[in-house]
This record gives sequence, C-alpha cells and structure tokens, in this order.
Amino acid sequence: MSAPELHSPAIPLTHLHAGQAATIVRVGGEKATRRRLLDMGMTTGETICVARVAPLGDPIEILVKGYYLSLRKAEANQIDVVVQP
Repeated sequence: MSAPELHSPAIPLTHLHAGQAATIVRVGGEKATRRRLLDMGMTTGETICVARVAPLGDPIEILVKGYYLSLRKAEANQIDVVVQP
C-alpha cells in the first residue's frame, strides 16, 4: 500500500471541492463506463485536481494528465480517491 492509502480513507471523487488534489485508488462502474474512464486516463495511482464544480454539482471538471475532463456526477461517484495534503 502507498502512504496516502494508509493515512486517509478513500472517498468518492464527488466529495472533493474545487482546487483539491487527490490520487485515484479505485475506478468502478459498469464494464463499459469503467473502460471509458480508464481510456481517458482515470487510472489507479494517477494524481488529479478538481478544477471546477458546477453550482448544482453536475458536472465536475478535473485536471488529469495535463488536460481538463468533465464528468457527470454519476460517473465521478464511481471513482474513489485519497485527498492529498
């Protein structure tokens, strides 16, 4: 296990606020959805940063691997992360 996993519980990506950085620890969802997320760079161990969250929480824009990606709340809820200090 890596150091962040030992000290912080994993939470869904939807619980992060704009400006927070985190490390992906699990990508879930149905087979097709999970495959699409993995293809877009949402892989275990990847560091992401929440750029913006819409006023009602849907969609969420994140920075991953140098590009911005917008995810619906239902998709983001399938991704578990550990917040970076």
